[in-house]
Amino acid sequence: MLTPWLDLDGARDRIRQWSDGCGLDLLRLGTEGTAEEIQDTAITQPLIVANTLLAYEHLRGTVPADAPVAGHSVGELAAAAIAGVFSADDAVTLAAVRGAEMAKACAIESTGMAAVMLGDPDQVVAWLADNGLDAANRNGAGQIVASGSSAAIERILAEPMAGTKVRPLKVAGAFHTRYMAPAEEALRTHAAGITPADPVRPLLSNADGEVVRSGADYLERLIRQVTSPVRWDLTMRGLAGAGVTTTAELPPAGTLTGLVKRELKGTVTATVPVKTPADLDAVSSLVAEREETE
Repeated sequence: MLTPWLDLDGARDRIRQWSDGCGLDLLRLGTEGTAEEIQDTAITQPLIVANTLLAYEHLRGTVPADAPVAGHSVGELAAAAIAGVFSADDAVTLAAVRGAEMAKACAIESTGMAAVMLGDPDQVVAWLADNGLDAANRNGAGQIVASGSSAAIERILAEPMAGTKVRPLKVAGAFHTRYMAPAEEALRTHAAGITPADPVRPLLSNADGEVVRSGADYLERLIRQVTSPVRWDLTMRGLAGAGVTTTAELPPAGTLTGLVKRELKGTVTATVPVKTPADLDAVSSLVAEREETE
């Protein structure tokens, strides 16, 4: 996932710097790591944040200073760094701590997640609760992710709610639920060494889709997020409410762009999923077009 980005100026040095900070060889893992290695959430999370921030550093002068930023789940760490709440170094290190501790928490009990598609969102959430499951990710666009015990996940896979489709997700365990409480406490301990700054651009939260103006508040939200639902549906509404009509999704990209296209159809009129360095020019062009129409 990192290979195409390493030809950018300073990219290798940045990855080595972040590797030293988090104690993982991100350069090797992001270029030569096996599928089994990089699917380990302890590795996946810092790799995602590193990839996102590496791309942003080459867009920093392009993106308007008032452009809102939002991330999904671990992506909120990258969003916080982009908004200046803490450094990119802190973001990658926090992602490594978060991933490692969540992996440990997953090993305590047998848990999992499944995507529930279609159906009325409120009815789906109530149905999941009746089955002892949490709606861990309310992603909008007809998608809710169920999270909880493996037995409960197997139950809804075998007997889906009428009008819905349910498919299992290849994840380590029940993220964004009470099962991650040990990880939340470990992240809180590590975060105590960070002094956050207030965001320098509008920064939206997965907790409620609102713009957060306090760095300390956002850091606390990041910690609680480990055991709390991701409300990407509300985050997208927050983007629409802020007047956003164009979006750029930083790598690894594609999923959020798809959700935005479906949920905010008619509101967001242009999107760019930045999958390779070649897509950076598309973002620059999108920004230029936006500025010409204002």
